[in-house]
Amino acid sequence: MLVLTRKRDEVIQIGDNIVIKILKTGKGAIKIGIDAPEHVRVVRGELIEEESKSDVMDSATATQTEQTLNAQCA
Repeated sequence: MLVLTRKRDEVIQIGDNIVIKILKTGKGAIKIGIDAPEHVRVVRGELIEEESKSDVMDSATATQTEQTLNAQCA
């Protein structure tokens, strides 16, 4: 992991086409802007965790539904 210290209005460049700019700093939080191509998915980490949990729940529900239908058809 690369760890950097940045001040307000400074940027971090990733590759040729992704730029992260520090917009505002405050107590315990920073505000950043991310400029990336449309095909690059940019998502907050906690949303990825929620999606992952949702996918597991959806999979479990689908499995239960399939088992119920199989039992009814048997």
